[in-house]
Amino acid sequence: MSLEFGVHVSRFSDDLASVARAAEDAGFTSLSVMDHFVQIPGVGREWEDMLESYTTLGFLAGITSTVRLGTLVTGITYRNIAHLAKIVATLDVLSNGRAFCGLGAAWFGREHHLYGWEFPPVARRYEMLEDALQLLPLMWGPGSPCFEGNTIAVSEAICYPRPVQEHVPILIGGSGERRTLKLVAQYADACNLFGDAATVRHKVEVLRAHCEIVERDPSQITITQLSVGGTASVDDNIGRYRELAEAGVQEALVNLDTVAAIEQFAPVIAAFAM
Repeated sequence: MSLEFGVHVSRFSDDLASVARAAEDAGFTSLSVMDHFVQIPGVGREWEDMLESYTTLGFLAGITSTVRLGTLVTGITYRNIAHLAKIVATLDVLSNGRAFCGLGAAWFGREHHLYGWEFPPVARRYEMLEDALQLLPLMWGPGSPCFEGNTIAVSEAICYPRPVQEHVPILIGGSGERRTLKLVAQYADACNLFGDAATVRHKVEVLRAHCEIVERDPSQITITQLSVGGTASVDDNIGRYRELAEAGVQEALVNLDTVAAIEQFAPVIAAFAM
């Protein structure tokens, strides 16, 4: 059964360069970091070190050679959308075509308060997200068309150098059935879901229904799922990820922050490479 694995780094408790190299050696195909400015509840304490995401990804581009690189995910309120396009294009150039663009509607109100950003109502944030999903491909594509969205207007979509990839993959984080998965069906190349195999299977069916409405082939969308590596045995992990693959997951994103944890997980990746 085919299943790819990506490593997600949410805490910087180990040497990051060693973590990235260990991930490539272990067979992970992507490496993501959170796009946050203070540590989030449920992961660690607010005063823990939290590196700026795109600076970190630029560093990782220089010390890796195969893993795809991106955020899981960028809050749509944190940056001007056209500026974000420039940042991701730069990452794609520096990594020789290994960038992906993770996007979400943002949720961490305290972070906005600390940094002086507006935290619009959720409906407005979804409008911003939909604008981004339409504008980013224009910024990365040919010509310099104008764009008039609900929350941003760009007179000329100019971004040089262009990304190395003809199409930079866009991933949307979140499992909301009414809005988020509808946007995935309309615009995205991948989605990141949460929950066990049964939950994922249900979300995939919802996504397929949205795809049918907009006449999109659901096979064009990569299904990813984020979970914590934990202390389960290799056999238990293999069984769990087999269930997720059967539910529709194509890339399992595993939250691992240390070289030791990555090396311990490597046999799981090997089991799906056979």
